[in-house]
Amino acid sequence: MAGAVAAGLWTGACAPRIDTRGNLPDPEALSEVRLDEYTREDVADLLGSPSSTSGFGGETWYYISKRTETTAFWAPEVAERRVIAVHFNDRGVVTSIEQLGLDDGNQVRIVDRETPTSGHELTFIEQLFGNIGRFTGKK
Repeated sequence: MAGAVAAGLWTGACAPRIDTRGNLPDPEALSEVRLDEYTREDVADLLGSPSSTSGFGGETWYYISKRTETTAFWAPEVAERRVIAVHFNDRGVVTSIEQLGLDDGNQVRIVDRETPTSGHELTFIEQLFGNIGRFTGKK
């Protein structure tokens, strides 16, 4: 009996902690947005302010949310990611709405090489005794 209780407590202690972040508009509100008719102001009134906007090219508003699960001391794992991209033309009218998920993302590999620098790296001894005799008093 004690073993069953311990196993139950152990399993309960390892239940994942779920964390949801971001701004995901209500699906009903999103379905009300009409292409080639709604403006930026209409979209902001209906969906709220975006999580991010495009920094180049045409104007796009992004509504981003994600749900992560963390089990015990392990690193958080992204369980779900949703991005809704609302594209506007140069007059500020909605041209398209795109919904992206976790599978639509691209993994970015970090470059681990270092940029070499020229010069001399001092050893501990050189750092410790390098300035002895280098400075003279004013005359």
